[in-house]
Amino acid sequence: MVQLVNNSDEKLIDQLQVIFNEVYDQKDGLKKEFLFNPYTQVYIDIEDGQIVGLIHINAIYDRYEINNLFVLEDFRSKGIASKLMEKVIEEGQNKKIQNITLEVRIDNYRAISLYKKYGFVAKSVRKSYYNGIDGVLMEKEMM
Repeated sequence: MVQLVNNSDEKLIDQLQVIFNEVYDQKDGLKKEFLFNPYTQVYIDIEDGQIVGLIHINAIYDRYEINNLFVLEDFRSKGIASKLMEKVIEEGQNKKIQNITLEVRIDNYRAISLYKKYGFVAKSVRKSYYNGIDGVLMEKEMM
């Protein structure tokens, strides 16, 4: 089940910080996003009562930026990332946004394949963006 995290649910946000510490290694990084970034939205996937994945976006006026899409290792290849992507795309369609953008490491083939499946296209390469590894800026036109 995919659900939007309420930015006032501090207990859940603290729980997400612990579960996804690999993604948010900065102390209270996710909590700070909720406190200081009014564009932050996080959707989580819950399977059998356990939080197993999240997608963190910035919903900026007429566009979305995907900051993180992460599924716990034991739950990968089970369609969870797809469910999260579909939820964000559905919400974007409902809000009539222009596009969705993201950056991904050029060597993250599984993620790139997922993004292409949902209509994302590589727009540019950012040389050495990820500690010496190129990043690919991808975009999905929505309108």
